[in-house]
Amino acid sequence: MHVLDFFAAPYGRSEGRVAETVSVVGLEPVLRKRVHALSKGYARRLMLALALLTPHPLLLMDEPFDGFDLRQTREIMALLRQVAANGRTLVLAIHQLVDAERVCDRIVLLVDGQIRGAGTLDDLRAKTGLHGGSLEDVFLALT
Repeated sequence: MHVLDFFAAPYGRSEGRVAETVSVVGLEPVLRKRVHALSKGYARRLMLALALLTPHPLLLMDEPFDGFDLRQTREIMALLRQVAANGRTLVLAIHQLVDAERVCDRIVLLVDGQIRGAGTLDDLRAKTGLHGGSLEDVFLALT
């Protein structure tokens, strides 16, 4: 996929680094396809690959699991956890609270543009008194 090489060039990313990124996000099956011919899931994988090729310490992602089935979502979650563990900060906008609970270490709950809660899940649980509650339970208690 030429777009990957085009995008990697300004950042000085090697062919090896591009190939590694392609492998990590699972783009091998569609490397010969044109971008407009990609399914929603593969288009999302491409966007993730492009983001990973940048050297920026902060990545902003809107609905990073949209277009993925359960298995693919888990794979992408594991990848994002690894990226964060390697020192990059990820800011994810996620509407599916179950997914947010599984992947985020800090959470900001927004309702109509207003912050209703912020912190770790344990912080939010303590704030609501729902010590064993899910993020969904906490959200409902705060809204």
